Order: sequence, then structure tokens, then C-alpha cells
Amino acid sequence: MLNVGVMIGGRYEVVGRIGSGGMADVYKAKDHKLNRFVAMKVLKPEFSADTNFIRKFQREAQAAAGLAHPNVVNVFDVGEDQGANYIIMELVEGITLKEYISRKGKLTVKEATSIAIQVSMGLEAAHNRNIVHRDIKPQNIIISTDGKVKVTDFGIARVASSNTISTNAMGSVHYSSPEQVRGGYSDYKSDIYSLGITMYEMVTGRVPFDGDTTVAIAIKHLQDEMVPPSQYAPELPHSLEEIIIKCTQKSPDRRYNTLAELINDLKHSLIEPNGNFVNLSPLSNHAQTIVITPEEMKEIQGSTGRDSYTEPVKPLYTEPEDDDDDDDDDEDDYDEEYESRSRRKHRRYEEEDDDDDDEEDDKGGNTTVEKVMTIAGLVIGGIIICILIYFVASAAGLIGSGGNNSNETQTEGTADTEEDLVAVPDLSNMTEDQVKDSLKSFNLGYQKGGEEASDTVEAGKVVRQDPGMDTQVEKNSVVTVYFSSGPAAADTPETSANVQIPAGLIGQPQNDVVSQLNTLGLSTNVQSTQSDTVEIGNVVSLSPGEGETVAAGTEVTVQVSVGAGKVTVPDVIGWPQADAESALTSAGLLVSVEQKADTSQTVDYGEVFDQGPVAGEEVEKGTTVVLYVRNQEMEQQEAQNGENSENSGTSETSASSGAWVTEDLPLEKPEAYQGGNVRLTLKQGGSEKVIMEGNPIDFDGAGYTTGDITGEAGQDTGTLVLSEMGEDGEYHDLYEYTLSFHAPESSSQE
Repeated sequence: MLNVGVMIGGRYEVVGRIGSGGMADVYKAKDHKLNRFVAMKVLKPEFSADTNFIRKFQREAQAAAGLAHPNVVNVFDVGEDQGANYIIMELVEGITLKEYISRKGKLTVKEATSIAIQVSMGLEAAHNRNIVHRDIKPQNIIISTDGKVKVTDFGIARVASSNTISTNAMGSVHYSSPEQVRGGYSDYKSDIYSLGITMYEMVTGRVPFDGDTTVAIAIKHLQDEMVPPSQYAPELPHSLEEIIIKCTQKSPDRRYNTLAELINDLKHSLIEPNGNFVNLSPLSNHAQTIVITPEEMKEIQGSTGRDSYTEPVKPLYTEPEDDDDDDDDDEDDYDEEYESRSRRKHRRYEEEDDDDDDEEDDKGGNTTVEKVMTIAGLVIGGIIICILIYFVASAAGLIGSGGNNSNETQTEGTADTEEDLVAVPDLSNMTEDQVKDSLKSFNLGYQKGGEEASDTVEAGKVVRQDPGMDTQVEKNSVVTVYFSSGPAAADTPETSANVQIPAGLIGQPQNDVVSQLNTLGLSTNVQSTQSDTVEIGNVVSLSPGEGETVAAGTEVTVQVSVGAGKVTVPDVIGWPQADAESALTSAGLLVSVEQKADTSQTVDYGEVFDQGPVAGEEVEKGTTVVLYVRNQEMEQQEAQNGENSENSGTSETSASSGAWVTEDLPLEKPEAYQGGNVRLTLKQGGSEKVIMEGNPIDFDGAGYTTGDITGEAGQDTGTLVLSEMGEDGEYHDLYEYTLSFHAPESSSQE
């Protein structure tokens, strides 16, 4: 566990601990380069020596770093320092969806639908980049304080391909799809299933499958039917219930093909809550006989006895076997069954022989006739065999020179063969269900070959088939079909040999610029630089620059502003006002002048007798420095006021007695203070004075006391305002302190 104040990576200061997960602890940290707060996920020490865990931990950053979407928690940085592997992410102030459901019991239909739409949009962005989250659950969905929904924790996400097979990295079993708990094929539709379970919990306040052990829950995902959500939420609209049911179908083919389809139905459900627009595939369309390929048939024919069986699905957990008795019992049962079948067959042959003997005894004189017929049958069979040999030899060209007979024989043979052949139909632009129906009508088998990008074929429809259209194949042959995944991503180098860097990127936020360049197939190298004109976190320059044409894959150096930088405030006390203003302006600071009476009379009229921030303090460029300039008229006016006070016989302190002071008390720490730079402003009698600006306050250490604060003469109260700099670079008021002032003891009258 990291202590508060520890600096990681030379720029991230740990502010506090947010929470903890199975693999990592999450901290709030201050990014001193970009002057903003971030979330830091740090791998737990017990896993840091395990390369598998580290690889899994870094996979989260690799999977999510390329995503730039409002509904996905953005990843800014990843690295290792002081033995700590960390990921820097966007800090989202809010609560998880799990906590929100726990607080409310169950959500309203509009709330659940809105959250589901935002989660779907975030997942759609991930799927478009070939990323499967594989751990969608309410704990990984954050609702920010402004109501925005974000998906986080791509810890077990994998880059999907057409043959992605899930590993033993499995998400929470309550939300895992049947194919995940089975350990089989896992793709984008697994995320749709998990999202369906999450929607179920949002509207009912409970998960559909629960149990005492993970094994029991996994089996329910595989075998049990889900209780309709309307039984727990009678007010649930018909359309939303059907959407949830379609998302949670056990067969991936019966779920939504894409998240775009799901988003459309969710939006439609808000307009027509009780409509019947959700297209649920009938079960009969998916209960077809599977055609065995010739290769599989050969394997089956080549195996014998009890080896000819279909291996059952490997369970998620396997109980250890005590000994080999079960195997011996199986072999004994098999041997007994085999011997029993042999004895029954032998008895049947013996009974047939006995019946034949009885018939011969009954027939008597017919024995001679039977012998003659047997001989005739043998002769006829021999003739037929000779004829067949003749035709075969003729076809092979071994007999006779006449081409006509040979051609006739070949034609007859071809005709017989063509009766067993069938032309493969054209499956172009068909959906998967249409493909299955079409191939079935031609007595052909179906096999899904995966997905391929296509700019011309709609996603989810056939883009290629093997064998091709009109190819003559034997009946029951298998046709492999490939479906379109939509247009190819623009970030592959093959899409274009040359890329033009677009204009208008300078001055835009870093994440937006990097995302656009990556989409064009360019790599980026982000560097920090100081800038007086560009806002912190925005792009200052590009190399190669805007408008230049470069080869795909070229690295573009992106210079990002970290602000104007810090400068040391010069000492201008005793300087004439004009000279002091010029010196501060040259140092990159702003100037504010206040004309006041100088009771100490240490400088001449028109000269600076005090300044704030004080000389020698390091502040950001652009910070305003207040100059207090001695003013003759104001001193004369205060002197006149003092004389009037003495003549009235009052015992009040003279206005010319100098600045009033307050007690030396520590400031109380505001609850909302995040550890950033602070500005203290004293408000008295309609005027304001900056006491301190540009540094954080360590309330838990030395803190800050009010003993050095001086107020206006004759003002016995004042308000001290504490403001903290936010991520936008502006100060925001957090707390107000009421201070009491009194005249210095040396100037009080008896």
C-alpha cells in the first residue's frame, strides 16, 4: 500500500486511497505535469513477482489505451516505478452501478434503459476496435456525479479474432455467458449476454442465477431457464423484458448480432414500451440436425468399441478421482454387454440352422430341385460378373478399339456420379439463418468460418463462402461461410499508403488529437512542453506538422502544454510603481495595484511598500501579484480621521495607528480540499486582498496560521476565503473563515 505524498513516475503524487480490487489498489493522485487529478491503479505487491499477473495487469492498459469514448474510462499512462506497476486513468467522481442498485433496490425503467444505452455505446466503441471486455458487471460500470455512465476495468479483455477461444481468465460467474463458463468460444455476444444480466439486475434488484458456489451458478447459466424479470417487476414494459430475454439467450446465435441493434431496440422501447418490435428467433430455427463432415465420419469409422463416443464438455471444476475402480467397472460392463450381444447373435444363427434342417426334412424329394436352382444361380452370377468385368475393362481401354463403346460407358458412369453431386448455391448477402435454411434445402452442411471486414457488405451478412457458388460437390458436404464485420478499421496501415495529417489539431485536447492520429494509422509520441498561450493539456505543436503527407505508421511527436511554468517572484519593495510593474511583467506575471496609506512610512510616496505573493516565492507564470503603493492623500485622510477621533474623547484606536492584527490561530481543513494549490483572499469593508497564492497547504502538518494576516485599520472583522485550483486551471472557492481583528498593543489608547 502506498503512503500519501509518495511520488510515482516522477509526476504522480498519491493523494489518497480510493478502493481495492482482486488484483490492484486504486489511488487518487495529482499529476503535477498536467496539474490535474487522476486515478492510479497499482498492482498489489503479492502479484508483482508473478509475470502472468503483470502481463494480465498490463493487458488492461493495452486494451483500453486506444479507446477514446465518453462512456469508457480513458487510460492516460502505464508504467513501473519503485517496484510498483501502475496504470493512470481518468478520475471519475461517482459510484458504481452495483452501489446505486443497492441503494435504490431496483431502478426505474427510464433509468435502467438510459444506463443500458450508455453502456452499450461504450462497448460498441470497444467492439469496433476488436476488443471484447469479457467482464461486464455492475461493479465495472461507474455513474459519475453528472450522470454520465462509464465502463471501466478491461482487466481480462482480449483482442478478439475469428477464432478467439476463452482462457481460464473468467469474469464474475453471476454475469458470465454460458460459453464463458463452459470454456468454449467467446466473442462480442458474450458481452451482450453479461449486459443482459446487468439489465435484469437493474430492473429487478436481483441476479437471475444465484447459488452457494460458483459451480452451482455456472451450471444454472448452462442448464436452467431464467425466470422472466416481469415476475419480480410487474410494471416492467413488454418491450424491455423481451430485450433482456434476447440478450440472455443461451445460444449466441439467438442474441443480438451487434450492439447497434441493441441500442436501436432500447431507444425504440422508450417510445413504444409495450410494442412487439423485438425480433426473438424461434428455437426451431436453431434445432437442426448437424451434418457430419467426411473427415469426422472417417474418424468415427476408424474408431472401435467404446472409443466411438462424443467427449462430454469439460466441466468448470473436476472432482479428483479416488482410484481406477470406475474405469474397471466401465470395462466390465462393456465386456458383459458385448458378450451378451454375441451370445444372442450366435443363438439366432443356430435357430435359423435348425429351421433350415427342419424344412429340408419336410420337403424330402424337393432336394434335387433345390440343387439345380442353386447351380443355375451360380451360373447366372458368374455371367453377371463377367459382364461387369467386360464393361470395366472397356472403360479403362483394355478391350476393343472402338471409341463409341468407351464413350458410352464413360457417359453412363458420369451420369450415375452426377446424381450424387449438387451445385453450391449463392449465399452472398445472406444472414446466418438464411444461410442455414438455404444449405439445408440443398442437403449441404454449414460451418461458420469467422468474420471479415468489408466496405460493401453489411455487417452480419455473408461476404465469402468456400466452396464458391455453383461448385459441384457431393451431397452432405460442408460449406464454410464468412460473415462481414462491417467496414475495415481505418487505423490499419493497409488502408492507405500515405496519410495526410489533418489541420485544426493544434490547441485541441491531447486525447482527441492522439485518437484522430491513431485512427489514421499513425503512431504518436506524446511529450510535455511549457506554453504561455496554450491551455494545460492541449496540443502545442505536431512534428510532422498539420497538412503534411506521411506514410502510414509514421510516428508523430505531439507536444502537450503543461502551462506557462513557474517563476520566482522578484522583490520590488521600495521600487517606484512603474518600475515594479515593468519588472513583474517581464517575469511573466500579472500586476494589480492598490493605493494605500503606509503607516510604517518606510518608502516614499508612489513607491511599493508591500507585495503579495512575497518575494522569492515560486508561482505559475500568469499569476497576479498585488502591489501596495504608498499614497499621500490616503495618509492625510487617515490622519484627519484620527484627529477627529481624539477630539471626540473616544478611546477607540486611531485610524492612523497602522494595520490591525488577528489572533495566531491554525486554519481548519475544508472537507472538499483535494491537496491542490491554494489562494487565500481577505475581504474587508468592500475591498479584497490576496494573502497567499500558488502553493498547497499541509493541514495535517505545519498547516497555516492567521498570525501573519493584517487587516485594515479600524476594521475589527473580516472574511478569509480559501480557494483551490481545479483541473481547469481556475481557482474555486471552498471555504470561508470569519476573523476578528484588533489594534496593535503599541497603538491602543488608555
